[in-house]
Amino acid sequence: MAAVSLADIRVRPIRSDNVWRWLSAGWSDMWRRPAISLGYGLFVALLSYAVLACLYFVDAVYLFLPLAAGFMFGGPLIAVGLYEMSRRYREGAAFGLPDVLGAVRHAPLQLAYMGMVLLLFALLWIRIATLLFALFFGSSTPPLDGLFESLFLSMQGAAFLAVGTAIGAVLAFAAYAISAVSIPLIVDREVDAMTATIASLASVRDNFMPMMLWAWLIAIFTAVGIATLFLGLILFFPLLGHASWHCYRDVLGMADGEPA
Repeated sequence: MAAVSLADIRVRPIRSDNVWRWLSAGWSDMWRRPAISLGYGLFVALLSYAVLACLYFVDAVYLFLPLAAGFMFGGPLIAVGLYEMSRRYREGAAFGLPDVLGAVRHAPLQLAYMGMVLLLFALLWIRIATLLFALFFGSSTPPLDGLFESLFLSMQGAAFLAVGTAIGAVLAFAAYAISAVSIPLIVDREVDAMTATIASLASVRDNFMPMMLWAWLIAIFTAVGIATLFLGLILFFPLLGHASWHCYRDVLGMADGEPA
């Protein structure tokens, strides 16, 4: 696999209609090996249950919403195995579960760099959310049986959610802009994390409306997946992972005319 520089990459102009093709292609990929794809989603759902259980036992359920929102930061990296599956489908190459689970071996260092950046975003968001919670609710947290009322049926809860959503949206957009196509690119090509990040930023800049539509769909599918007590993630996470691969393939190409 030849190394790829920024000069080798070009951003293709796309339309908002392309987004629905990504979902259609992702849906097709998901059902080619449903045991692996849906198993991937099941793992994500079980991981979410484990996090919620930990919050319950340490009496910090109030952090559930910030952590659920923070899921958006780590999702692109967690989906590396799904990108690998779609890459193998495109190449017509055989693969098994070990290949999917070992997808990070293509570029462990570069993926680690991306992981550290996304982790910083997640930690920053959790810190901000914790400070906002203390600002609006004080040092004492609402009891579990009154948490819903405190968050959704009170003035300070509404203010907390409004301010938190605004700040979270800014952080989420920044994280999305640097990871929208960078991680699939790293899985597919020999490219460093900085080059992949710049290519991702250019993709969002040059195709702002289609990429924002895609960001909204990711947010909606993820929110529904979480709202269904994580059961929806079993289906939606692999769907979005496979579709994100097709987003990358559609948006980026090589300067010599070769598809990405």
